[in-house]
Amino acid sequence: MLSNVCVKSALVVARSSPVESHKARASAPTRASRKTAGAKAAHLLASREFSGRAQLFSTASTTKCVQRVSMRTMCTAASTDEVKIVEVDLGDRTYPIYIGSGLNWGETLKKHVPGNTVLVVTNETIAPLYLDRAVKALSEDGKIRVETVVLPDGEKYKTLEVLNKVYDKALEARLDRQTTFVALGGGVIGDMTGYAAASYQRGVHFIQVPTTTMAMVDSSVGGKTGVNHPLGKNMIGAFYQPRCVMIDTEVLATLPDRELASGIAEVVKYGLIRDAEFFAWQEENMAALLGREPAALVEAIERSCVNKALVVAADEKEAGLRATLNLGHTFGHAIENNLGYGEWLHGEAVSAGMVMAADMSARLGWVEPALVDRTVNILKAANLPITPPAGLEKQQFMDTMAVDKKVANGKLRLILLKGPLGGCVFTDQFEKDKLVETIEAFVN
Repeated sequence: MLSNVCVKSALVVARSSPVESHKARASAPTRASRKTAGAKAAHLLASREFSGRAQLFSTASTTKCVQRVSMRTMCTAASTDEVKIVEVDLGDRTYPIYIGSGLNWGETLKKHVPGNTVLVVTNETIAPLYLDRAVKALSEDGKIRVETVVLPDGEKYKTLEVLNKVYDKALEARLDRQTTFVALGGGVIGDMTGYAAASYQRGVHFIQVPTTTMAMVDSSVGGKTGVNHPLGKNMIGAFYQPRCVMIDTEVLATLPDRELASGIAEVVKYGLIRDAEFFAWQEENMAALLGREPAALVEAIERSCVNKALVVAADEKEAGLRATLNLGHTFGHAIENNLGYGEWLHGEAVSAGMVMAADMSARLGWVEPALVDRTVNILKAANLPITPPAGLEKQQFMDTMAVDKKVANGKLRLILLKGPLGGCVFTDQFEKDKLVETIEAFVN
């Protein structure tokens, strides 16, 4: 039982004005443990620099976000299985990320359901595998009425038209504002369910239960929700935080190898932009990750969530620092848009995009060529593409980049690597001819 916990190890930092918005939290750490935690978390931020126009985020400034993330490792009273908890502190919208293998779904989820109705949103692939388990976990004590809606699977269905199926079900079932929408699936389901929750009756409760590595390490954390438009990816959406994220790595046993690798692209990203130690760990443990070794998966997911949570706590609405999490995404979104949504997985496009970003960074003289080589090698080891597919048109590629969400005042802003491993910039201050050189080198 999670309510009968024993704290095995802790990395917990007290919040300046703690708000206990969720039940069954562990007791607060001692002052000494907070000091130790701060030192450890600050170490994670070491050598990270983010700079934009007239804006610099160094270790000293970004360390403030360490004060807003709690990390706990717990064990159950009846078992030695660990449940790792990473908390994202956003004031009265603080929420936990539960990470483990073989979690108790009912116990974990129900304490974050404030009302007596739930709508589980999933897709045609996940429904036969895990929908019954989710419904039973939530409804077995008879206190919660659970409705379900099953959407078609795939990025090409991430549209307003398909999203209407969620609203239709909610209205037909007469679900009210105390309803909780539960996203059971990968990044597409999470994004769509979150946006439905943000907009249905102007906002209902929301829980993420990710079933892919991509969703576990990235999209389920941070509150970005939305759908695609024919002219751009994720151009319709909202920032809307979940009440909790439950990551049970057991579900990865049914994930296809290609999907597993796609998520690893986002894991690599954290190492490149923020965490050099984590990058080196990945270089040593990539075979274990691809082999789905439980300990390696939990480690990679936890460290990814910690990095994401630190950034979200410091910059929830992507005013600056959070944009660095989009390394390779502007290039990657152009690949997805021009190839057709769903032809490549998101992580595959991001992988090629990160190589393009690293290449451009080297052309600008901001990183050593050796870092580009390490980037290429680790992505190849993860069985990910390192170049866009053949047949894309250069001008169309550049035109697509020009309507990216990170464009401001008509200027394209990019996340590029700078300095040693773990450093990056978000800026529009770069030589445009270097961007053209990179595109010409990769798009043909």
